Amino acid sequence: MPIKFSPNIFLFLLFFSVTDLVMAQYVVKGTVIDTSTNIVLSNATVVDFETKTEVKTNKKGKFSIEVKSALDVMLVVSLKGYQTQTVKTASGENIIIALYSIRNQLDEVIVNGITIQQKLKQTTESIAIVTESEINSENTVQLAPILNRVPGVFMQSGSLNTNRITIRGIGARSPFSTANIRAYYADIPLTDGNGESAIEDLELAAISRMEIHKGPSSSSYGVGLGGTILLYPEFAKFNETSADLFTTVGSYGLFRTVAKVMHGGKKANVNVIYSNTHSDGYRNNNSLDKATATITSNWLVDDKNELTFIGNYTSLKAFIPSSLNREDYENLPRNAATIWKNARGFEDFKKTLFGINWSHEFNETYTQKTSVFTSFNNNYEPRPFNILEEKATTFGLRTRLLATKNFENSSLKWSVGGELFFDDYNAKQFDNLYQDFPDGTGSVAGAILSNIDENRNYFNLFAEAIYSRKKLSISIGLHLNQTKYTVQDQLNGSNEEDFTFDAIVSPKLGVNYAVSSNFNLFGSVAHGFSTPTTSETLFPNGAFNPNIKPERGWNFELGSRFHTTNRKLSGSVSIYSMAVSDLLVNRRTATDQNITLNAGKTAHKGIEAALSYEVIQTERFTLNSYANASINDFSFKEFTETNANFSGNDLTGVPKSVVNLGIKMVDRSGFYGRFDFQAVGEMPANDENTVYSDAFELLNGKIGYYNKIGSQFSYDISIGANNIFDTAYTSQLQVNAFGNDTNARYFYPGLPFNMYGGIQLSYKL
Repeated sequence: MPIKFSPNIFLFLLFFSVTDLVMAQYVVKGTVIDTSTNIVLSNATVVDFETKTEVKTNKKGKFSIEVKSALDVMLVVSLKGYQTQTVKTASGENIIIALYSIRNQLDEVIVNGITIQQKLKQTTESIAIVTESEINSENTVQLAPILNRVPGVFMQSGSLNTNRITIRGIGARSPFSTANIRAYYADIPLTDGNGESAIEDLELAAISRMEIHKGPSSSSYGVGLGGTILLYPEFAKFNETSADLFTTVGSYGLFRTVAKVMHGGKKANVNVIYSNTHSDGYRNNNSLDKATATITSNWLVDDKNELTFIGNYTSLKAFIPSSLNREDYENLPRNAATIWKNARGFEDFKKTLFGINWSHEFNETYTQKTSVFTSFNNNYEPRPFNILEEKATTFGLRTRLLATKNFENSSLKWSVGGELFFDDYNAKQFDNLYQDFPDGTGSVAGAILSNIDENRNYFNLFAEAIYSRKKLSISIGLHLNQTKYTVQDQLNGSNEEDFTFDAIVSPKLGVNYAVSSNFNLFGSVAHGFSTPTTSETLFPNGAFNPNIKPERGWNFELGSRFHTTNRKLSGSVSIYSMAVSDLLVNRRTATDQNITLNAGKTAHKGIEAALSYEVIQTERFTLNSYANASINDFSFKEFTETNANFSGNDLTGVPKSVVNLGIKMVDRSGFYGRFDFQAVGEMPANDENTVYSDAFELLNGKIGYYNKIGSQFSYDISIGANNIFDTAYTSQLQVNAFGNDTNARYFYPGLPFNMYGGIQLSYKL
């Protein structure tokens, strides 16, 4: 018998079918990140443009929003301190949305990306951000002009391969390298087992942002006395493929090429960067050839796991002109030091760095981050007094547990972890027979003089917590370090000797208080230390000095961050005082070698200020200005050596003041430009304070034009000039050079007026 349906039943079924279709909802999921650092951004607002539905990202930067349409979904994403983005997507997608920071709202930007994340304005320590636009503001070869705009930071550069970075006077007495300052690339330590950090070996084009933590207030990074420099790798953007070619030519035979290929999918990306740099150099025996290859990759394995891969290879051969005495510096600055010219001294090194970071989210509260890293370094360095051959292999592991717990009116963030580091180092020294051969022959290796194996191992344990309640944030931290050396003289067949430094415990306490929405006060008390570098642990004959000790110090700091209501004016001010004991002192011997000893105490007092002012801001044109200054009072508190008493003298190798002024212009038509002025005070060259370098002023400038052709191709043409006033100045001091005030070679002459020009071609698929 056939079944009959009444009209009422059909109407009933039709009503529910239509209702179901009308009420059907689609979902878009995603994560919001900082485009420069890949840091996830919490509390970002995500709005469906059609329905005006609004959600916030959670602590992990994730969101889930119901939308009305299955296709052509328009989402508007915003967060204070970042540019608002409108993205087109579809339901069912799990997208990555990257936001760009706003230049005059950097205090809202998230810092400490690899540990406890905070807004800059809420931190209890002095932190400076160097953005990608600042990194690219020069010729992308020299790092010194970029870092020297940061108050409290001063980089001396005798040549492209002879550099020394100091923070608040710490590291000023290191002979040829950066010491007592920790450095990380992503979560991979750049500071080697001997305590030296060579961030200039990295390709600048592979860095998207720098964070400079001044003083020993960051418990999670090893509490170097000077502070910590965090370098964020440039990653390819998700869902985008592009290629860039950048070429620069300049004075003194500068020729540089950088090539990038970037590809990003929905969950993974890869960025490959190759660079090649050649310079004839300003001085004799000053040419340089450098090649780098860098790869960075990010893989979002699933909702809870993320992998990051970092790889870098650097090959460099650079001749060394060395320093000059006062007469040659003033009259023959292009000359190399005679003995270095005759020996044709140079360094030839190859460095390889690998690291893998794994981040695992247990839940919304707990996250585990672990890094495994290794490096291989080979260096061959003929010097007038001997020929040095070095090999070093490092391996390390770094891990920590991070947690975030929110309460009704407060929150607690904490981290606990550790770092293991193993460094195997071998140094051979050979007699240099260059004097036995005709002029121009250069260095010739003779009999072996020493063969030292030195294994340096350390472990760090650290814990840090930040408690925030309404306007108040309190930060506490504790760091424990244990360092051990094992030394063996392979040439003489001596027994292996062990040297273990006493365990060092470094606490810190910091407070931040928001007086108003645009004015924050902060203060901190922190302990730090710095172990001697390998060269500082060895006597000139290669023997180990068992009496050497780490430097230790306490830092006290007060500061503020502020901006006007309309944000046209923003800035920060800090005042600090650091007391350092067991000061490491370098002495230059008659044969141009170094000997190091612990010889006293220093006092580091100073004021740092930075201001940024938005002069003009329209849809077509922006004009911004900045001014910053460091006023330093660094002195020996207690310092006696044999029969000499240097107590009360100025600390060697640090300027008394540094002032920076600048303007930056961008026009919507594509034209841009900037001028940067720097005034540097005099610097004592020796502990006796009988020789000083002269104060100097530099003016640098750059103009350019950027244009897009269609939606895929763009180009950027620029030309720049450094030292426009053609000032004669000391770019680096060789502190405590051997000899009297007349013949001691203290001075590295800086580059006179020089120019460069470049073109960048970019293509996006």
